Formats: sequence, structure tokens, C-alpha cells
Amino acid sequence: MALGDAILACLTERPMTGYELAKTFDTSIGFFWKADHQQIYRELSKLRDRGHVQAREVVQTGKPNKLVYTLTPEGRSALKQWASRPSRPASIKDDLLVRMFALEAVDLDALRADIMARLEHHRDRQARYERILAKRFPDGTAAHADLGKLLNLRLGVRHERAVVEWCEEALEALSSGAAAPNVTPVGEVPLEGKG
Repeated sequence: MALGDAILACLTERPMTGYELAKTFDTSIGFFWKADHQQIYRELSKLRDRGHVQAREVVQTGKPNKLVYTLTPEGRSALKQWASRPSRPASIKDDLLVRMFALEAVDLDALRADIMARLEHHRDRQARYERILAKRFPDGTAAHADLGKLLNLRLGVRHERAVVEWCEEALEALSSGAAAPNVTPVGEVPLEGKG
């Protein structure tokens, strides 16, 4: 997925300024596709050059004029074409998991502190998703146009809950200071060539 595709998806909701798009990335689509404000402005310029968005200048008094971006028919077509291609499962790149892999060679106190910080981060995100769900979808249903948003929020809650549980499990297992002997695999099949 390219940032441009994510921007086009955002603009399906309504026309937005670059600032509004950046805020949308900060508070919704950014939960699963990260971009900083400068990247968004650069990409808007490229999308405009390709004819996928058009910008209308809004004159303001006492502050700089603003550009409001709208999807063009070509942009809708590009978004539809992108969305018809198969998606790729996300890959995990997580330095904490690499540290866990090398557990015997790392400082356990620092690792526990890192896991505790991760635990708090994911508890906060889970609570945030739950607040958004309760506010935006109080009865647990959504109009067809918002069904994807509802399903994404539900996945977000489940993901954060799973990571919270893993962090709690890891902290408990590492609490003795001799983690490896105390961890019992749950129905794992040994890897080929191991054990």
C-alpha cells in the first residue's frame, strides 16, 4: 500500500485540507497506516499532479488561504483499481521480539521495563479504541458506508487485548529472573531440526 492510496481512501469521506488529512491520520487511519504531516503534504502534491485529486483554494481573512482537496473521477478509479488487487498480510518487524528471541543475552531488568512500557502503550490504545467504538457505534452496528470502520475498530480492540495479554504473560514469566526454565510451551510443535 502506498501513502497515496491511504489518502485517496480518506478523501472518500469528504473533501479535506492537508491539515484535516493529517489529523485524520493522527486519529483514525493512522492506527494502521503511519505517515507524518510532511509526507502527507508531499503525497498530496503528487496526487494532484497525477490528476487523482483537485484542490480548491479557500480564501480566509486574517490567516493564510487553504487548499481543500477532493477526489477526482480519476482518483476514484485509481482507488478502486488499487482496492481490487489482493492485499498482503502484514509482516512483523518488532525489536522487542528480537530481544525476546535472544533472552539469555539481554539485560532482564531493561527488558522487563521495556515490556512494561509496551504493556501501558497497548492498554492505552485498547481503551482508546473502546472509547471510539462506544462513541461512534454505541449500539454496535453501522451503516454500510461505515461498516469497514466498525470492523477495523473491533480488530484494533482484539489486537491490543492480545498484545496486553502477551505482555502480562511475558512479565509474569520473566519475574523470577530465570525466565527460560519457567516458560512452558503451550501445545507447540518442535521446529524441524530442533530437539
